[in-house]
Amino acid sequence: MNNYTSSGIEGLDTILNGGFPAGSTIMLDGAPGTGKTILGMQFLYEGASRHNENGIYITFEEFPEQIYKDMKAFDWDLKSLEQEKKLRVICMSPEILVQQMKHPNGLFDQLVKEINCKRVVIDSLNLFHFGIEDSVEKRKIIYTLRNILRKYNLTTLLIHEQTSLHKEEIPFVSYVVDGVIRLSLQAHNEIYRKRTLEVLKMRGCRIGEGEHIYRLNDSGMHLIPALSMIEDIVVTEDQAALTTGIPSLDRLLSGGIPKGSTFIVDTNSKANYKYLTASIGASRVHAGENCIFLMSSLTCIKDVEHLYSLHGIDMKELVKHKRIYFFEHYDRPIPEGYESAVIHINHLDDEEFKGFIKEKMAPIMTESIEKGESWFVYYDLNTFVSQRGKEFMNSFFAEEVAHTCAMGITMLALCNFKEIGIETASFLERTSNGVLQTWVDGNYQYFQVKKSPYGNMSHPLIVENIQSKPFIRLV
Repeated sequence: MNNYTSSGIEGLDTILNGGFPAGSTIMLDGAPGTGKTILGMQFLYEGASRHNENGIYITFEEFPEQIYKDMKAFDWDLKSLEQEKKLRVICMSPEILVQQMKHPNGLFDQLVKEINCKRVVIDSLNLFHFGIEDSVEKRKIIYTLRNILRKYNLTTLLIHEQTSLHKEEIPFVSYVVDGVIRLSLQAHNEIYRKRTLEVLKMRGCRIGEGEHIYRLNDSGMHLIPALSMIEDIVVTEDQAALTTGIPSLDRLLSGGIPKGSTFIVDTNSKANYKYLTASIGASRVHAGENCIFLMSSLTCIKDVEHLYSLHGIDMKELVKHKRIYFFEHYDRPIPEGYESAVIHINHLDDEEFKGFIKEKMAPIMTESIEKGESWFVYYDLNTFVSQRGKEFMNSFFAEEVAHTCAMGITMLALCNFKEIGIETASFLERTSNGVLQTWVDGNYQYFQVKKSPYGNMSHPLIVENIQSKPFIRLV
């Protein structure tokens, strides 16, 4: 059984993960001109015309004929729905409404039964309080209204006009109702004003937090969820996503990292990124992919060996079967058993290094891929910058992304955008398919998906250390 009621607005249903909880009472709060009436009527119109959920619109100020006329602008024929007994538009005073709602066989009870009502919009809450100074009496009226609506299991929008005279009412009402949605008009770029919707509260529903921009067009309200971008069809089409080993990150990435994509981890100097990158890399190894690592000055082979052993991977076995190679820019001892897998590139100039990749490594990987094998490449771009400069790193990285994508090789690159500068960071972000950012601010480490092939982005999440694999959790 579906426990959600569609709002009639696709973007709003998206941030509510399905719609309004069925039978809930929701306050729709906003200043004049924000489109509260339009949202309320769209909720009723879509319910009656598309979802077989009939509704009642109760207004204390507007006459039905005026509402019919106003809603014609959106091509909503309310009169036809009334003739089909799918909708009722009622104008009455708050006092009569409460009186009739309390009566077992009153007008409200008759209307609900007559059209098999499932949805209600009441416009507006402000008039329930008009002329009532006693706060106890105000609370009693709102509680009565909510309880009767719950008894009938009606999904209800209570419109609240936000004015300076009534701000004190909002905190109390927000405790009583099941949900609070706020519509706002805000200054934008000093010239324009943008309309935003924010779900402040919704019981029994996981919500997409933040302010979401909406437009009022010929079809009513159109809402665009925040942090949503166009899917990268080239990367995601026919490409199965492999798990990152971190369940919460997989959910943010719609399953994981697609084969053949390039992701960058942007981190500052204080952040512990090693558990994140190790989990992603270990997941690729468990999936049967061969690996290439460009080592940094801060990470040696023994460090990698230890991190991957936490994920049940024996690095020496990978070396034995020629499934892993390490590119080393630094003269440091090679651990026993790794001699055949370490390739020193510190003595190669830029052109020689490119030649080595093209003439030595490319044939090995091509032959492997022709056998049906896959590869995962991990580059520390900070090392490229420090050892070979930004100009080389930019040209090499662009070429690598093109080659790896063409060959179906997945690449993960580590970088500190702040250190390399805005121009280079922007280039890397444009070139890659995904950007994962982690940073430390005060006493907490944060994580955010800034870009992904599926268009998914996220709000900042806290990185929590845990004792079991993958040793971090995103909260």
